[in-house]
Amino acid sequence: MTPEASTLNAKLKKLGEIFAPMRSVIVAFSGGVDSTFVLKVAHDAIADRVLALTTTSPTMPERDRATAVEMAAEIGARHLIVESNELEIPGYAKNPLDRCYLCKSNLFTVCEAKAKELGIDQIVDGLNLDDLHDYRPGIKAATEKRVRHPLVEAELGKAEIRELSRAMGLKTWDRPASPCLSSRFPYGTEITTEGLRKVAAGEDVLHALGFRVARVRYHGEVARLELEQSEIGRIFEPEVRTIVDSQFHKIGFRFVAIDLRGFRSGSLNEGLTPLSSP
Repeated sequence: MTPEASTLNAKLKKLGEIFAPMRSVIVAFSGGVDSTFVLKVAHDAIADRVLALTTTSPTMPERDRATAVEMAAEIGARHLIVESNELEIPGYAKNPLDRCYLCKSNLFTVCEAKAKELGIDQIVDGLNLDDLHDYRPGIKAATEKRVRHPLVEAELGKAEIRELSRAMGLKTWDRPASPCLSSRFPYGTEITTEGLRKVAAGEDVLHALGFRVARVRYHGEVARLELEQSEIGRIFEPEVRTIVDSQFHKIGFRFVAIDLRGFRSGSLNEGLTPLSSP
C-alpha cells in the first residue's frame, strides 16, 4: 500500500469513528460529491439511525433534486425532502454578500426543527477542508446551529473525497460542483423566479448539447456562459452556435456572451478579492 493510500484509509477510518458513537444524525444532503460521501460513510457506520434531509426550492436545479433522490436510494438511506422557497427568506432576493448565510441558516433551521420533531441528536453537513479557504458565509450559520463538519474533523479535502468516493463506487465521485442557481447572479442583482427559470433553462440547453460543465451567469438581458477551457471552442461551431443563439433568445436573453477565462467555480466571488492572472 502506498503512503497516499494509507493516509486516505486512515482518514476514512477516522470519519467512520466520528459517526460510530452517534445515536442518530441528520445529514444535510444535497446529493453532491461531499454530502453523498458523508451520507454513505454515516450509513455504513450507523445504518438507519441516519436521515438524509434535502430542502428543495426554485433555486435548486431539477437535475440536482433527481440526483439526491437517486443517491439516497442507492445508499439505502432514509430520505426526507422538505420544500422550502429561499426567495421567501427576508432579504434573500436582494442577493446580499451574505446570501449564503441566509440560505444555510434556513436549511439548518429546517434540520433543527426536524431533529427536534423526530428526536434526532445531531446534524452534520458536507463542508470539507478546502471549503475553509473560500468565501463561505454559510459556515457562520452552521456554527450558530451547532452543525458538525465531519469531513473537516477527519481532515478530508475535495480531491481525497473524490478518490474515496470512486473507490466506494459512488457515481458522484467525478460529478461537477453544482451550487444553487442563485450563485449565477452577481451580488446585488435581484434574484427572481423568472431569472432562475432562465438560468436553469439555459444550462439545460448547454447540458443537452454535451457540455458537461456549464454556468449561465445572469446579467439581465445578457447571459454570460462559462464553459471548461477545453470545450470553449465547441460553442463556436456553426451548428452549436446557431442552436445556442436561437434557444437562448427563446428563453428570454437578448445577448449571449462567452467568458474567455472559462469556468471558474465561485467566479462571482472574484469581485471580493483581487483578480489573479488567468
